[in-house]
Amino acid sequence: MNYANGLGNVRPGDIAEAGGKAVGLGGLIQAGLPVPPGFVLTTAAYSAFVAENNLGQAIQELAALPADASPEDYEHASALIRTLFSKGAMPSGIHAELAAAYEHLGEDLAVSVRSSATAEDLASASFAGQQETYLNIRGLDALTKAVIDCWASLWTARAMAYRARQGVRPDQVRLAVVIQQMVEADAAGVMFTANPANGRRDQTVISAAWGLGEAVVSGAVTTDDLIVDTATGKVVSRQTADKELMTVLSPDGTVEERVAEARRRAPVLDDAAAAELARYGQQALAHFGAPQDIEWARADGQFFLLQSRPITALPEPSADVPTEWPVPYPKGLYFRASIVEQMPEPLSPLFADLIDGSVSRSISALMNEALGQKSLREGDVRFPTINGYAYYYYRTWPMLRMTGRTVPAMGALFRGKAHMGVKGWRDYSHPRYERIIKDWSATAPAELPGERLLAGAQALLDAGTVYYTAVQSIIPMADMSELSFRAFYKTVRRDGDPAAQAFLLGFDSEPIRAEKSLYDLAKWARSDPSLVSALLERPTAELAECLRTGSAPLGVDDALWQEWRFTFREHLALYGHAVYNLDFATPVPADDPSAQLETIKFYLHGQGTDPHERQRQLTERREAVTQEVGSRLGPRRRALFRRLLRWAQETAPVREDALADVGLAWPLLRRMLLELGRRLVASRVIAAPDDVFWLRFSELRSAVEFGLAEPGAGVSLAGASRPVRADAVEERRMLWRGQAKAAAPQMLPQKAWMEKTFGSMMPGGPQQQAGDVIKGTGASSGRVTAPARVLRGPEDFGRMQPGEVLVARMTTPAWTPLFAMASAVVTDVGGPLSHSSIVAREYGIPAVLGTGVATQRLAGGPKVTVDGDAGTVIIAAAAGPSGAASSAGNLNPEYEGKLP
Repeated sequence: MNYANGLGNVRPGDIAEAGGKAVGLGGLIQAGLPVPPGFVLTTAAYSAFVAENNLGQAIQELAALPADASPEDYEHASALIRTLFSKGAMPSGIHAELAAAYEHLGEDLAVSVRSSATAEDLASASFAGQQETYLNIRGLDALTKAVIDCWASLWTARAMAYRARQGVRPDQVRLAVVIQQMVEADAAGVMFTANPANGRRDQTVISAAWGLGEAVVSGAVTTDDLIVDTATGKVVSRQTADKELMTVLSPDGTVEERVAEARRRAPVLDDAAAAELARYGQQALAHFGAPQDIEWARADGQFFLLQSRPITALPEPSADVPTEWPVPYPKGLYFRASIVEQMPEPLSPLFADLIDGSVSRSISALMNEALGQKSLREGDVRFPTINGYAYYYYRTWPMLRMTGRTVPAMGALFRGKAHMGVKGWRDYSHPRYERIIKDWSATAPAELPGERLLAGAQALLDAGTVYYTAVQSIIPMADMSELSFRAFYKTVRRDGDPAAQAFLLGFDSEPIRAEKSLYDLAKWARSDPSLVSALLERPTAELAECLRTGSAPLGVDDALWQEWRFTFREHLALYGHAVYNLDFATPVPADDPSAQLETIKFYLHGQGTDPHERQRQLTERREAVTQEVGSRLGPRRRALFRRLLRWAQETAPVREDALADVGLAWPLLRRMLLELGRRLVASRVIAAPDDVFWLRFSELRSAVEFGLAEPGAGVSLAGASRPVRADAVEERRMLWRGQAKAAAPQMLPQKAWMEKTFGSMMPGGPQQQAGDVIKGTGASSGRVTAPARVLRGPEDFGRMQPGEVLVARMTTPAWTPLFAMASAVVTDVGGPLSHSSIVAREYGIPAVLGTGVATQRLAGGPKVTVDGDAGTVIIAAAAGPSGAASSAGNLNPEYEGKLP
């Protein structure tokens, strides 16, 4: 049997026989890159050794550890398995081929012996370093022993534990062994053909140290770190380390020795050498078609590539995180508040271009209606972006002028003028918004010419902006009504009386109705075991596709599925417009119902509470405490108590209903823009339909004017190797990802007087908090300890686990399904009268809002104690004793009432 094979003969399809390392080396050789000569002893040799020494059954029994196995269990099993290998004898057929291949390489030549596992370097995980490497091996006897030891290292404790975490069974792995001529390197290191820190594919990252590379890979020595621009070969970043130690060859393998003083702080690679190495990396990238993690060595001025494997878990490319916040207009103030709270991330380019004028027009119209004509003039209010983040801009004097006219504005709210107050919203703003949507829904987007699609998108966005401006007049009324009731109740409250929030719970609102609808969908599904099985066992993405296409999941009766699907689509028709983020680049539930399906699964698992029953209990308690408190008051105080309570009870649900419908136009608006996107793909302007959101408005308008967005027009920009705006779109997405990592200041300019004057009015706390206690505003009572889960948006919702603390920049009504799973809620932005606080109270879970820093400080998912009464979030290391968790049954029993 052929057990040994030259590395140059190994092909990509040989992974099962040669393992990942040998396949990578074979690819480097075929790409014409410098690789030390060598061969691979295939997995067949490993299997033959195991079989002839009768080790197979014993290995599988020892390696089949339970899921809760401890590190000590792995160490014990590893020691027993490796002892079995050490007592085994090399079969004669393998020994003969090993000897012949070694002799062909060079008799008595010093070689390296490295593992090449069949489960090595998968796309989702890296198994690098899990097995042993043996260096400076000389002579056939030493080589034979090193090969057996290398086979045995497949069963090191760390290798077995790592494979178990990755779901790789013991019977799924075998080991090949790579034997190569030893390179007596004077320098070595690692090269990534894409930047693993920011995902940028146009940067090559090189780590370099004196001596052999094994210490670099293991992290045992400090390295120089360089970043090379792959297009120009220019070194754009260099950090030269103090390299105190290096690894060198010795008769017994390798040893560490001190670096000569003159070389400690000297660069290992000059710019020319770094550029040469980067070019080799680009050759490897071109050959493999994916970014590579490459080990390299240099001897006598010549580079050698020792290994190449795909970079695992490479993030999407992002630009540098911005640190400066230059303002576009002087003599004014910038705030991230009000509508900006619905835009927690940087804006997509198309949305940014359209929303600026739309918001400026609508806010000016509202203020002129409330305060008198010409209260605001053109340019007094703008809605620019700074590093992608939206800000309200007010010229200084007009802002002071508006502040002085607060009293007339409050009068307009209560009179219910057009777009003002609850009456204006109910009688004018909401019907007008619905009418505009209905008018633009008369013709399917696919049948509209490009010019009408663009006009429709602008009209719908403007309608949504005008509607949101009207909603802004409801929010202060709702806040005023609740604050007025709380202030009065404080004067009549006795010891033992419930908190004021008990009088305001149990009312219907659109987010609560949406939750009950999902609960009812889960309840109906329980009537058929096959439907329950499909919903629980099928991936959410697959179920979403079945809902889209109408095809029933495997094992579910088609008629039953169509009936359930029809009801689910009715749910989306009623509630699928709720926005996670006002930027229309973010899908709404009508586009992607994954979050709703996850909530249904949550209920089908028997978790959470029946929202109907919860609401009934809250209503009964509310009515009981209202009767109890009212009965002991005198006639005048009772009348005032009931009048203020009725005002608060009527306006709070209206605020939730009004906010929930802000995105009413968004499903149609997104369909229109995506239809334009599909046509621009056909015209080779962009690569994918949703790239339309990353065009500037001027680019989209030009495409429409040139006829590139007409239905079936067949117009195409030919001759380009890729879509003409593809590079611009990729660059803008990269810029956005870098911006998304920034903490946008709530106010600009960043001056002490700004913080002192306006800081208390802002929806988020200070961003300079340090230590283990994060302070915010307590918005819902209770105290709970559980792991934190930071979610940036709907793309992260599937990561939420029942009982975790939901941490987000902010939440909108579209986030409500997650409250059923959460044990507590923490946000960067928000206050005691915001959506997050209202829903958290309904669910009976603690909430701390407006922390300013929670999403950054808790990104690692630590265990935290959320105290909704104190308004603090305590990171586990500093957490003190916790009381029982306050919940309405949402908590995972694992966390309820436990100490931190």
